[in-house]
Amino acid sequence: MTKTLVFFSQSAELFEGPIFDSKHQLLYFVSILDNLVYCFNPNTKEILSVKLDSPTSNIYLVSDKVVLAASKNGFYEIDFKTLKATFKFQIDIASNVRYNDGIEDAAGRYIIGTMGYPEVVNGIGNVYSYHNQTSKIIIKNTTISNGLAFTADNKSLYFIDTPTNKVAKYSYDLKTGHVEFVNNVIEFKGNGSPDGMCIDKDDMLWIAEWGGSCVSQWNPLTGKKINEINLPFSNVTSCCFDDKSNLYITTAKNDEAFGHKNGSGLFHVKIN
Repeated sequence: MTKTLVFFSQSAELFEGPIFDSKHQLLYFVSILDNLVYCFNPNTKEILSVKLDSPTSNIYLVSDKVVLAASKNGFYEIDFKTLKATFKFQIDIASNVRYNDGIEDAAGRYIIGTMGYPEVVNGIGNVYSYHNQTSKIIIKNTTISNGLAFTADNKSLYFIDTPTNKVAKYSYDLKTGHVEFVNNVIEFKGNGSPDGMCIDKDDMLWIAEWGGSCVSQWNPLTGKKINEINLPFSNVTSCCFDDKSNLYITTAKNDEAFGHKNGSGLFHVKIN
């Protein structure tokens, strides 16, 4: 297993939301509180960024070098060929929340959660589904909406509300977008709290641990931890797979007592 620090920013507080475009071989991620969206080319090592006007948390793929980014003030289409951002739409959310983690389902719905901002408030968030210019709440009263992952058959959605220290399983109807809570499948009892996550081809979950200095692999059918990848940052925020089933991992600013690195990093970990 080889770990490479691909990109590091001393000033950034919170790298998040990595997503890999396998077709065009590009990696996107955000620096939430800097309002920045990054595009990284692993082959040329070129890294581009576009700044929006509010905290920016999540990215959906559109086409070659074009993405949709969710910011507090709305969803913007960003073209990294021109470095231009164009407002597309906004969901009706409260003024004291911002978007956090999100995912696109196989039918093209944008799923995205919210959390209190600038202050975290218990139960103020929701998880929304947006499709054909219409939004609806699919999970209510969350606190820090985080990781979302679909099983390969699209029949189950895993979801993390970080303060619960649990991963919840929901049944998912791809035709209607309806979700229904099934049960909690994983509980964290160590130093780390679950943050962002991704799912592998075997439907095993890889979960970034805030405060846990690692990404851990879990079997959601048994609730057991299988493996973990340790990192030199305490606050690990999210992860995604590239086209070779290796991981990109984002980290945030360390707690003051931990280590000497104060910024945020993007890692690439060769598992295969």
